[in-house]
Amino acid sequence: MKFTKMHGCGNDYVYVDGKSEKISQEKKSELAIKVSDRHFGIGSDGLIFINPVDDESIDFEMEMYNADGSRSEMCGNGIRCVAKYVYDKGLTTKKNLVIVSAGKKKYIDLTIGDDGMVSSVKVDMGAPILKPEEVPVNYSGDQVVDAPIIVDGKTWHMTCVSMGNPHAVVFLPKDMSLEDLDIEKIGPKFENHELFPRRVNTEFVKIDDKNNVHMRVWERGTGETLACGTGCCATGVACVLNGLTDNNVTVHVLGGEVMVSWDGVSGSSVIMEGPATTVFEGEIEV
Repeated sequence: MKFTKMHGCGNDYVYVDGKSEKISQEKKSELAIKVSDRHFGIGSDGLIFINPVDDESIDFEMEMYNADGSRSEMCGNGIRCVAKYVYDKGLTTKKNLVIVSAGKKKYIDLTIGDDGMVSSVKVDMGAPILKPEEVPVNYSGDQVVDAPIIVDGKTWHMTCVSMGNPHAVVFLPKDMSLEDLDIEKIGPKFENHELFPRRVNTEFVKIDDKNNVHMRVWERGTGETLACGTGCCATGVACVLNGLTDNNVTVHVLGGEVMVSWDGVSGSSVIMEGPATTVFEGEIEV
């Protein structure tokens, strides 16, 4: 199987052309585990197939698997890399794309560099989902904003957002730094908490100023990653909902920076912009 290794701010995946590489559906989860292994495989946060679509209103489908083989609905860094992949490889000449993942369309604008390759990607990620039952999170009310949650015997406060996949955004107290956070210990306990029927991605955030925040993320099915596009979007939304930043915020993650914009109006889209990078290509026996 031919593959391309790509990353968005260090959030790395193995990308496969689903049209030319015929992998059976039942084998894809097993394959995701194999290729993601950083010691015995290629090494990645997961596996993404780029599939053709029999629908004139859609350009491509993104079919995504986490490192543990589970399916995921959306990945912001992943979809930026899909857009770069299809343009750089000549699968399309369009600079405005519609890519679908788990049945949800995302609208994408490409910026082309001097070398003729995609240098950055802007994605209309759609409106954030805030109703608890749709995130999903087992909480009452219209929204879960600055709500208490007991994890490992300690009370934290979370804001829950779905960007096509569930997120719990946690703003760290002033006396705690991101470096102090034992994310390997606390991350799995958030991910598998009984309040989240489909598990959850958790963003731990420190506010720098009205336009900048720093974030570490624990992704369900993968663990800590260097970046999470949907997590950056959820963080931007949570910042606005809690009145902590302006509507435009740069989210600084371990692997780089992602720009997020949301006007705070119900039903309006979150706009995400960031880099997409090709690392290497190769072949692997499957």
